[in-house]
Amino acid sequence: MQRLSPDQLLQELCGVEDLLIVQDLDGVCMQLVNDPLTRQMDGAYVMAAGQLGDTFAVLTNGEHEGRRGVNRLVEQALSADHDPAQAGLYLRGLAAGGVQFQDRYGQLSHPGVSEAEIAFLAAAPLRMEALLKDGLPEIFPLHSLEQIAQLAHAAVLDTQVSPTVNLNGIFAAIPEDVEKQRMMQTLLQRLMETLLADAEKQGLEGSFFLHVAPNLGRNADGMERLKPAVKGDVGTTDIQFMLSGSIKEAGLLVLLNQYMARRYGEVPFGDDFNVRVAPQTHDALLKLVQDRIPAERMPLLVGVGDTVTSNPSTDGATWLRGGSDRGFLTLLQALGSWSGRENRVVVVDSSHGEVDRPSLSDPALRGISDPEDPLRLDVLMTAGPKQYINWFCQLAAQRSSSPATI
Repeated sequence: MQRLSPDQLLQELCGVEDLLIVQDLDGVCMQLVNDPLTRQMDGAYVMAAGQLGDTFAVLTNGEHEGRRGVNRLVEQALSADHDPAQAGLYLRGLAAGGVQFQDRYGQLSHPGVSEAEIAFLAAAPLRMEALLKDGLPEIFPLHSLEQIAQLAHAAVLDTQVSPTVNLNGIFAAIPEDVEKQRMMQTLLQRLMETLLADAEKQGLEGSFFLHVAPNLGRNADGMERLKPAVKGDVGTTDIQFMLSGSIKEAGLLVLLNQYMARRYGEVPFGDDFNVRVAPQTHDALLKLVQDRIPAERMPLLVGVGDTVTSNPSTDGATWLRGGSDRGFLTLLQALGSWSGRENRVVVVDSSHGEVDRPSLSDPALRGISDPEDPLRLDVLMTAGPKQYINWFCQLAAQRSSSPATI
């Protein structure tokens, strides 16, 4: 595969008028850390996103609002004389896998979400913490009740519409113990399945699903596969309790719908289109675009992510491909093949942070891609988020000064 260098992609995009960049956040413009509350965002990146305006949108499994939300990072990154709500410097786009939309002024909406679902999600973090406290003594038999309580509390991310259990802090306490890391992953999956059962008992069957990150694709029943820990790669670190429909590939179509509305004054998928009413398969999403948007009106799409996985199956007969960014990047690539646009897939190396992950510096891309991978990785940001932020700022500066894109 002939890849582009970051500089070549920069030159390719500078003169493109009809452009939509769709970007993940954690591991892309921020280093991955064990405690998400310690994340930091670069002020120059925030300003560059503002410069790019409607040609840029985020698509993340994190959330915009709340004490753990990305909005807090935006506010901390800016100097005191910049109010993001006044200046339109919040990051526009979809969070929580697609159910939480925000404009550049911080106005939030949760289209298609019921009050009963919101109420269950509000109570979920305490339930997660209680289930963790019950299960952790099996893995940490020498810990006191107070230590167990601290581990459980730190692991639960009390986000508004996608409460999550994050194992990075616990893994940091057992950095070389692959057996215990795997035991933790099994415990995590068990407790999250208990939470799903609780939802069904309350009449919310089908309202939620478990997003496993990173994962190894899906089982035959549609459930995402855990990526077991191995030496040098902890595998699955998070399971998010998410609203059904919250898949990034559906979110890509929501962002495309909004883009077409701004550019042409038309909403090809309808005013009320959201991830909860969108098709849920790659083929159905692709067909919807083909049926509703003329190929010549499609913008050039650039997808940026960091979480793409590929590992051989235990019998070596096939590849288990997954990762939370794989779906939307694959769909974006397919849309380019159909429309005749050179849509680009950019992958940022997120192994530079505090979390053990496969690195793009490995020429074979072990754990990320494979020789038969249908997903084409056009540009590799091997130096991680710092390299990407520098590239992103250059793009914003060049486009803002280019007559072709004003």
